Amino acid sequence: MKQKMYKYKQIVEAKLFIDDHYADPINLNQIADSAHYSKFHFIRLFKLAFGKSPHQYLREVRIHNACRLLIQGMTVTEACYEVGFDSVPSFTHLFKKCMGSSPQRFKLKQKRKLEMVEKKPFQFIPNCFIQNHRLKNSNFQ
Repeated sequence: MKQKMYKYKQIVEAKLFIDDHYADPINLNQIADSAHYSKFHFIRLFKLAFGKSPHQYLREVRIHNACRLLIQGMTVTEACYEVGFDSVPSFTHLFKKCMGSSPQRFKLKQKRKLEMVEKKPFQFIPNCFIQNHRLKNSNFQ
């Protein structure tokens, strides 16, 4: 039991290493080293713990952070390099594969959504919330 906890702790440490260094040019050997495992054994343990390979997880973290940066107003090129990708075309291809649209289209869609929230904020409040928190003489009616 103690050995299983040690293994799990090391895998979680490697996940946290990825979370902290996703923007750096890290590779599988560095991530496996952070967990003190050979790379092939590490891949098996990581996949068992998180349901995806370390490489898949790293890509997801990078794409998630790119989304955040695009929403904050960064250009596609800036976001690409900021999260650790080496090429805008490969970033754009992977982003589209993961998010269902190009980074530029995602950015535009998010900008429109924010504009709609500013113009008509009550449209974005779930109906169940309104029904459960309706006040007499409130603006929700």
